[in-house]
Amino acid sequence: MLKLIRYLKPYTVFIIVAVALLFVQAMAELALPDYMSNIVNVGIQQGGIEDAVPEAISKEAFDNVSLFMSGEDRQKVLSHYDLITKDSATYEENLKKYPALESKDVYVLKPGEIEDRQALSLIFGKALMAYSGVKNGMTGSNGSFAPPEGFKIPEGANVFLLMRLMPEAQRLEMLNQIDSMVEVMGENVVSQSAALVVKEIYEELGVDTTKLQSDYVLSTGLVMVLVTLLSTLSTIMVAFIASKIAAASARRMRRDVFEKVENFSNSEFARFSTASLITRTTNDITQIQLVIVLIIRMAFYAPIIGVGGIIRALEKSTSMSWIIALAVIIMLGLIGIVFAIALPKFKKIQKLIDRLNLVTREHLSGLMVVRAFNAQEFEEERFDAVNKDLTRTDLFVHRVMVVMMPAMMFVMNGTMLLIVWVGAHQIEASTMQVGDMMAYIQYAMLIIFAFLMFTMMFIMIPRASVSAARVSEILEVDPQIKDPKNPKKFGSDFKGTVEFKNVCYRFPGAEKNILNDISFTALPGQTTAIIGSTGSGKSTLLNMIPRFYDVCGGQVLVDGIDIREVNQHELREKIGYVPQKGILFSGTIESNLRYANENASDEEIKRAAEIAQALEFIRAKEEGFDSPISQGGTNVSGGQKQRLSIARALLKRPKILLFDDSFSALDFKTDAALRRKLKRETGDSTMIIVGQRIATIKNADQILVLDEGNLVGIGKHHELMKSCQIYREIAQSQLSEAELA
Repeated sequence: MLKLIRYLKPYTVFIIVAVALLFVQAMAELALPDYMSNIVNVGIQQGGIEDAVPEAISKEAFDNVSLFMSGEDRQKVLSHYDLITKDSATYEENLKKYPALESKDVYVLKPGEIEDRQALSLIFGKALMAYSGVKNGMTGSNGSFAPPEGFKIPEGANVFLLMRLMPEAQRLEMLNQIDSMVEVMGENVVSQSAALVVKEIYEELGVDTTKLQSDYVLSTGLVMVLVTLLSTLSTIMVAFIASKIAAASARRMRRDVFEKVENFSNSEFARFSTASLITRTTNDITQIQLVIVLIIRMAFYAPIIGVGGIIRALEKSTSMSWIIALAVIIMLGLIGIVFAIALPKFKKIQKLIDRLNLVTREHLSGLMVVRAFNAQEFEEERFDAVNKDLTRTDLFVHRVMVVMMPAMMFVMNGTMLLIVWVGAHQIEASTMQVGDMMAYIQYAMLIIFAFLMFTMMFIMIPRASVSAARVSEILEVDPQIKDPKNPKKFGSDFKGTVEFKNVCYRFPGAEKNILNDISFTALPGQTTAIIGSTGSGKSTLLNMIPRFYDVCGGQVLVDGIDIREVNQHELREKIGYVPQKGILFSGTIESNLRYANENASDEEIKRAAEIAQALEFIRAKEEGFDSPISQGGTNVSGGQKQRLSIARALLKRPKILLFDDSFSALDFKTDAALRRKLKRETGDSTMIIVGQRIATIKNADQILVLDEGNLVGIGKHHELMKSCQIYREIAQSQLSEAELA
């Protein structure tokens, strides 16, 4: 995968934007459990009162509460409050909020931020808990603190009046009890307990506490909706960016693979089957495209949400961190086991897909042969064998992967049960709030969800890494046939002389040469024919002129320039090539002919078709030159295909014409008429013909006879009949003595 990272570099800015949006999405999702916890803790349990700092408190109540504060703390608290009486400037304004102002003086919190509200809340919280304990009776039996030792409260007495008479040392003893309770319960639980006392204080002032509660729940709920919308918007934008990046990267990969394959020589094509090249260009790159989307959407998001979830969970409670640690260890173990089992199988799957494509392609392309030999059952068995191999391997991988989801769900539900069980005990001991436990469950689920995303990536990344290696293998191929760094140019008076000087060639990995010490010259205006037994190297020799193969020794010269010193494009611009097997492309007859020269006029197209003896059958078709050609030219005969291929080469009007046994499918009459036309119309071109039939080549100006890669004869027909035994044997096997004479 790392070898293909360069395809993502042009989209670095977009990836950074996507990561930023993922961070926003993660922060939004991590904030939601906190808001839910606030709704439960503050909105429901505390009646919408956020902490122990009252917005207003009657002077009488404050005097009683402040009994449980040190002198320093009392002054600190009073510095944040204004005493509102009937003479105060803000009396009317505050009367609307606190109707009890008519009958009592009230301390109201000064406007503006409090520098350390948490510290103020803790001071108030402890004092309010003590105040509530005294007010409700200091029995010590309901979990509250007990009165100081030796301090007796007479029945019906004003407790707070008596406490004002209490020595300061005894009051401080009561505060120490409160401090001990705070250490056990935690500041949040103290704040929650104190908030209930604040609610009573508000009710004494005539505040509508029901509205206060509903306002808090609704406002927090609205914030949750807005945060959810932000998260949703971020998710959509990230999905859009990830899809665009993946699609664009895959497009560039396919283009580069296609261009690389276009530059392959026949030696490189021998390394990769056609089916494998197709699989790598389609299926493999699609796998990479899918994993790019996953990486952008999950690989960056999962760590953010996982780490953020752990931090937020620890903020809620450190005592239950062992539960998350246990869940994480179990999940890492599961992922490691699955990864070790599945990775080798992913590599096998891609090879089996190659094999399946190969068998399918061979069957479809050779369907007529299969039917002719009644080999349908054999082909079906062959297809079934590779199909079953692929199915078995695929099923094995999916069965391994399918274990992951129930295992993860078991871990997730087990974690939830443990949190509820441990949390319930902590709530009972007043060391945790209900909302915090609910938030902790959600954070634990987010952490496990992050590992689930990692699991999905572990399913896709191994397969994509195999695909990436296969695509990289194509892109890293160093073609044997390359253009020179400083190419030479053909002159403006290009003639088209072709000369072979001591040319040798050996296929890669072969033990011996297929061509040995070949030397000849093909001149403009002349026809050079090549004949020989099957496997003698005729087509290989012809294919060296357009540089489909490069010589292993010697030189191939065109107009005196070594073709290895010229750009391949410039060389092939001078050549008209008709392959041994006529290749047509899907489209029309006209589009196939224009493949050689898209700017050719209609008259030039007709002229080329006429020379190639194709005009007659083209006109016989209802749509003429607009007649459709199916893929591979399967809707025209072999002879028609060859004639259209010849017409296409002629339309290029090249100086060098190469025919690789391109007359084999023509009848003798058409063959003779075509050769006469060619001689007349291309008189100044260098024509080289590979042929099997003596009748096709016997009138050539020069005939080369090959035998096992060696040039055993060169000359005209009548000369070779006398001097070359191999040529004479070939000729006598095809023609009668009268025809030869």
